[in-house]
Amino acid sequence: MSGGSLGLGLRSASYGSLQLQLQSNLLPNQSPSPSPPPPPPFSRKPAKMMKEKERLFHWLYKFVGRKKVGMLFLCLVSAAVFVWVLYVGKGEDSRGTEGPTSITFNNRTSARNEQIKYDLPSNSTLASVKSSLTNAALAMRYFTGYTLPSDNPCEHFALPPPPADKKRTGPRPCPVCYLDQKQAIGLMPDAPSFSPVHNLTYVYEEVSSKTEFGGSEFGGYPSLKQRDDSYDIRESMNVHCGFVKGQKPGRGTGFDIDDADLADMEQCNGIIVASAIFGNYDILQQPKNTSEDAKKNVCFFMFLDEETEAAMKNASVLDGSNKAGLWRIVVVHNLPYTDPRRNGKIPKLLLHRLFPNARYSIWVDGKLELVEDPYRILERFLWRQNATFAISRHYKRFDVFEEAEANKAAAKYDNASIDFQIDFYKKEGLTPYSLAKLPITSDVPEGCVILREHVPISDLFSCLWFHEVDRFTSRDQISFSTVRDNIKKKANWTVSMFLDCERRNFVVQGYHMDVLKQKQAAALGARRLVPVALSLPPPSPPPLLPPPPPATRYETPPNRRRGRGRRRNRKVAAGATEIGRVVTGTD
Repeated sequence: MSGGSLGLGLRSASYGSLQLQLQSNLLPNQSPSPSPPPPPPFSRKPAKMMKEKERLFHWLYKFVGRKKVGMLFLCLVSAAVFVWVLYVGKGEDSRGTEGPTSITFNNRTSARNEQIKYDLPSNSTLASVKSSLTNAALAMRYFTGYTLPSDNPCEHFALPPPPADKKRTGPRPCPVCYLDQKQAIGLMPDAPSFSPVHNLTYVYEEVSSKTEFGGSEFGGYPSLKQRDDSYDIRESMNVHCGFVKGQKPGRGTGFDIDDADLADMEQCNGIIVASAIFGNYDILQQPKNTSEDAKKNVCFFMFLDEETEAAMKNASVLDGSNKAGLWRIVVVHNLPYTDPRRNGKIPKLLLHRLFPNARYSIWVDGKLELVEDPYRILERFLWRQNATFAISRHYKRFDVFEEAEANKAAAKYDNASIDFQIDFYKKEGLTPYSLAKLPITSDVPEGCVILREHVPISDLFSCLWFHEVDRFTSRDQISFSTVRDNIKKKANWTVSMFLDCERRNFVVQGYHMDVLKQKQAAALGARRLVPVALSLPPPSPPPLLPPPPPATRYETPPNRRRGRGRRRNRKVAAGATEIGRVVTGTD
């Protein structure tokens, strides 16, 4: 340490040297003298000075009052502490440290209370320490993920190779390592994940007009300029997100819901499992293997239109109440689209608007049967991955262009509309999928299951995805990658995509109603063919046998008698004649 340093340790050493000089009565450039010793360096104040100080305090008490004096002293103490902190920091900077310093914080946002350790460099200043403390405090406000213990079997779980079954070449489920239900609940985050968008609000327009192609009155007809601005990620954003009319989603907006149902939906502030059946298009499927905790704490909501409600009542699936097994039934009125599949995109992509207080949601299409506990699903595919939006990728197709051609071949939508959408995306920069896009593993999702944390960034993605479906075709697989990649360009965020075989592990895929009716009709027709086949006339009798050929003389061996051969020939001829009589009925 240099002599000119102003560190706290050097200041103490200098002050100690001066005190020794005063005690030994030696000053620089002065020799000892026989004069009496000087008074000690800390002598008492004169009595006159003490009286003046008492008068000063008495005057302060009399002038400002006791309460104000207390506040004054508190301010003085706070100022002194602040000055002391700055003074000590300056001394620490000049003095430096030897070796690294460690500060350990308890990360209470993690479900396992993991410790976060920050190693400070040897030349760190007070400003850098304060910056580290600030960053740690900010990190504690958000869920930052967790890692399973090394002895947990799911930590090192790997998918086994697919079974070598040549007879079955289509998609199939694969094993998934779930935690048990109690462990999954214990790992549920107690803080939200970080979002680059902090405040997300939605456009409200009582009257909206169409200025460009596509869109709907329900969506508000956002312009292409507004569409581009919505991809400019900012802390505060105001975007179109359906429900542009009315003061509240579900009330006077199109896709209207009864007030009693809206009140129940607002009460759900945890996990939502939601599905929908419109146009009597699917059969109501009940969730299975649901734990008692999930039955008690998770909200299960099924949205129906009036047509589907009437059909289910006629089939005795509904009894007039608002419950059907685990499902809470919500009947929707004043649907904004004539296409039932497009109406189904509203609850599928805009659950955060229908359930404003929900934290997590699981969407399953109406044709699917949920066969796993919601807590275990969210832990495996959302919390353990530290993701806010998760969806399975298509089992076969990874490229949007291939997906578009497959939709055209299957007549899923008007071919000209699909071509127009693809050409529009190509002009914006859409390219075929390739390995250059890694770590993105696919551009085509299997959108029948969506797992979400309701934070602003995932809500924004859902809003923008919905408006692509509203403007272009209802085939959401085509527009998925465009929305994802446009957001990814401006923010450090993306969608987690897991294997389709893993999705098939926790949902069983059924048939839509029209396909199921076709299969039932085919099976019924096959059964009706059986009695028709029995009522046919009996088959015609076989043709008459030709007359037996004349007996043939055989040359007998030299050692065999000729009479035995003749008797054998006569028996053969007689047998043939008898068979002819039986067949012709002349006997």
